[in-house]
Amino acid sequence: MPGKAPAITIDKNKKQQTGGKLKKTALYFGGLCFLTGEPSRCGLGAAGQARAALEAGIKWVQLRMKDASRREVWEASLYLSGLAREQGAALIINDYADVAIASGSDGVHLGQDDLPLKEARLILGGKLVGISTHDMAQAEAAWRGGADYIGFGPVCRTVTKDAGPAKGIPALAEVCKTVKIPVVAIGGITLQNARDAIDAGAGAVAVSSAIYTGDIRENAKRFLEVLKDLQDF
Repeated sequence: MPGKAPAITIDKNKKQQTGGKLKKTALYFGGLCFLTGEPSRCGLGAAGQARAALEAGIKWVQLRMKDASRREVWEASLYLSGLAREQGAALIINDYADVAIASGSDGVHLGQDDLPLKEARLILGGKLVGISTHDMAQAEAAWRGGADYIGFGPVCRTVTKDAGPAKGIPALAEVCKTVKIPVVAIGGITLQNARDAIDAGAGAVAVSSAIYTGDIRENAKRFLEVLKDLQDF
C-alpha cells in the first residue's frame, strides 16, 4: 500500500462555476470517514464493521479498538489494510503509529494525549497523520505542526464516547476558516446534520454509531448519497 492514499486536499471553501451554477469542490476521501465502534452495540467486531463499510463504498475507515490489545489491533489492521487496498480506500489506525507502519496501513489518528505529532511524523514519514482537536488553539497547533488533517468536535452531542460538551456548527465554521488543512467534523453526525457540517466548511464528516447501528451497508450508502448530493448540487 502506498504511503498516502489519493486524498483530495484542495481548498474546500472555494466553489467553481460550472454550467451557470456554483459547484462545490471535491470532498476529502469522498467526505465520509467511518469509525469502528463497540462490538457489543452492533453485533459485529471492528473488522466486520470496517469490511461492511468498505464494501458499501466508503473510502476512508478509521480503526478504533479501545479495549483491544495492541496485538489484536495489529491483526485487524493487517487484514483490513489488504481489503482497503482492494477497494481503493484508506485505512487509518487509531492511536498506534507503530501498528500503522507494521500493518501497511495509510496512517494514524492521534488524540491530544497520544504520541506527539512531531514524534509520530518521525515514525510515519509521509503517511497520513490526523489529530483530534477540541478548540481553536489545538486546531491551529495541529495545522502548523504538520498534521495532514484534523478532526474537530464533538460538533453535536454524542453518546459514542465521553468527548465533552458539543462545540456547535459556528465553532466548526471558525476552525474551517482558519486552518489550511482538511477539517473533519466529528461527534453526533447524522444524516440530518451532515449537510450543516459540510456547509460550514468541513472537508468530511466522521461517523460511527449512525452507520453501525442497524444495517451498516445501507446506512453507509445513505450517507454517501447525501454527500454526493452536497458535492454535485
